[in-house]
Amino acid sequence: MRIFKFIVAASFSILMHQTVAAQVNPEAIYDPNIHSVRLNPYGDQESMAVYKLNSGDKMELHFDDMEVRVKSYYYTYQLCDYNWQPVNLSPFDFIKGFTQQRIGDYRFSSISYTRYTHYQAVLPDANSMPTRSGNYLIKVFLDGDTSKLAFTRALLVLDSKASIAAQVLQPFTPDTYKTHQHVKFTVNLQGLNTSNASQQIKIVVLQNNRWNLAQGNVLPTFIRNNSLEYSNENTFVFPAGKEWRWLDLRSFSLLSDRVDSANKKRTDIYVKPDIDKSGQRYIYYADLDGKYLVTTFENINPYWQGDYANIHFRFVTPDRLPLADKDIYLIGQMTGYRLNESTKMHFNNEKGMYENSQYLKQGYYSYGYTMVDKNDPSKRVDVDGNYWETENNYTILVYYKSFTDQADQLIGVSNINTRSARAGFNF
Repeated sequence: MRIFKFIVAASFSILMHQTVAAQVNPEAIYDPNIHSVRLNPYGDQESMAVYKLNSGDKMELHFDDMEVRVKSYYYTYQLCDYNWQPVNLSPFDFIKGFTQQRIGDYRFSSISYTRYTHYQAVLPDANSMPTRSGNYLIKVFLDGDTSKLAFTRALLVLDSKASIAAQVLQPFTPDTYKTHQHVKFTVNLQGLNTSNASQQIKIVVLQNNRWNLAQGNVLPTFIRNNSLEYSNENTFVFPAGKEWRWLDLRSFSLLSDRVDSANKKRTDIYVKPDIDKSGQRYIYYADLDGKYLVTTFENINPYWQGDYANIHFRFVTPDRLPLADKDIYLIGQMTGYRLNESTKMHFNNEKGMYENSQYLKQGYYSYGYTMVDKNDPSKRVDVDGNYWETENNYTILVYYKSFTDQADQLIGVSNINTRSARAGFNF
């Protein structure tokens, strides 16, 4: 029986050598007045919001409403499957206490020139908390009316029943050898009835916490008792990218060396034009992997004392001409990694460069550019190219659903960094 499971799993893995999940991005902003939404472990802006079930873990939620009047914001939990589709369960089946919780902690901005109202909450509240593991959408809405949705954020609730041993390798395939990274790992299940692991276990792997790049729905390469191995050379292979560009906006008075100029009131700040770095040799430097931090040099609390400004980004092509049949988009956590009109770079013929403006809060930002084929939008590539040596963080999520469950349980989470986990790159 054990040999049979081994052969069947290997056969299916070859037939389905790479299935990328049509992953839904769970994080969106629906109200244009909402800015600088943050949901993260308490005191740690760089980490994903992962709450261990029935633990003392705390998440902090922050956001700004640019309309300076107090509003009645509420939040609720929506349990979803591994692919962020809402499950057909009553809220009372996965929420203990009130199904809606009012956000009563707010402050008007002070010191800053920009006027806004800052709201914050600590999750989970004793009066409203999730009771099952899995994927949860945090829905924030107005006046207790869920149809007045302001924004959503992703919360992962973990009930640890699996251990994960992972490593990041350079692919063997010639066309990805120098440009991609292969995530290989083994999942050890603890006390679970996995008579049909290929149907009961789902895997999702994220690069730098980006749901838009999630890969999953891949069968294990081998199954040995309660150990599942994912080692197929053609699965969980990610474009490595390059180290992200950075922008220090912690002070609007003392402009950093990435800032070209600003107007007198510091309401418009112009970033030095970026150039195409795809032909440059790879150089490692520490970055935020596309994320940003709300922080300042000058104030005590950046959340309600930080200022806002229009930040003008510019990108110059080698010949100062628009790219034929290509669109360029500004990407990063600050834009939600979305490719739309608000993140599209528009070519200025007079200046010979692409331009885009974002309304951003004081902080430290990392960002990049993505090039999209106009004739085939599915063809996307980082402007700076891909180098397998690039430092990236990968998160492996393991979901379990028994034949009697109505929702996927999140039973394992593991994080791995390409430099700290690779021999010869520990520094």
